[in-house]
Amino acid sequence: MSAPALPAADARRAGSRSPAPRPRKIKVSHPGAIAIFIVPFAILFTLFYLLPIGYAIYQSLLVVERDGTFGKATEVFGGLTQYILVFQNGPFWESITRVLAFGVVQVPVMLGLALLFALLLDSPLLRGKRFFRLAFFVPYAVPGVIAAIMWGFLYSPNLSPFTALTSNVSFLSADLVLWAIANVVTWVYVGYNMLIIYSALLAIPTEIYEAARLDGAGQLRIAWSIKIPLIMPAIVLTGIFSIIGTLQLLAEPQVFRSFSSAVTSTFTPNLMVYSTSSIPNVNLAAAFSVVLALATFVLSFSFLKFTQRKEGK
Repeated sequence: MSAPALPAADARRAGSRSPAPRPRKIKVSHPGAIAIFIVPFAILFTLFYLLPIGYAIYQSLLVVERDGTFGKATEVFGGLTQYILVFQNGPFWESITRVLAFGVVQVPVMLGLALLFALLLDSPLLRGKRFFRLAFFVPYAVPGVIAAIMWGFLYSPNLSPFTALTSNVSFLSADLVLWAIANVVTWVYVGYNMLIIYSALLAIPTEIYEAARLDGAGQLRIAWSIKIPLIMPAIVLTGIFSIIGTLQLLAEPQVFRSFSSAVTSTFTPNLMVYSTSSIPNVNLAAAFSVVLALATFVLSFSFLKFTQRKEGK
């Protein structure tokens, strides 16, 4: 038994179906105006970011050769020779392990305090918000070197006004100096991260809070169930910034070398790069820098993908 034929009108409509419309090309009215905004950034990005990275990679592929003991030094292509030395350098990997332990403890504490302060500033229960916002942010206005010098004096038993504490607890000893530096970094950067999180809180529509209050939610419930989930992208952003900053730790350890013999030239990866380039061994320092940059990228990207996966569940 054959299928019934379509009516003539339906057959004509089925046969006359037009193909899917092609996406229209958007015509740029003022390409010159776009170039005015893009070209200056592209020039600066190339000069101060891409070219230094390329030059560091180029330097890391060179080795220094001499004609005899006191012959003239010449740079020649050495391939991966410097990178082999990097992976054979125990102090370098010990310094990376040290800053990773630093970050595992310091970053959650710092971001937890920043989140707490931001929630307090956004809470209607807090009075004097302008004063506290300024008070939380002021330490970030202090340069890192000045902050390290100030805290170094406070930790020193012979210079600190708190001699009753510093004479009994050696904050500059090999066991505690890393966490003394962590305290300085936390004191400086809590206010900076707080402002990022607080700005995200200000962007949340107030209607959401009003609906939650009508349902009987208190301030703690609103903070936990509404505010924190909605500002999670800002928290992730501060986490990425903190991971990058941890692996770039330099100013505070460099200053603390004047206060404590426990801080050596290989205490952190960046301090080791600085010390190696001062020998001078620029090629090995460049290889250290490239490996450190790759490690920073891998850790930051892994943290980003992990948080995105958690949010997707």
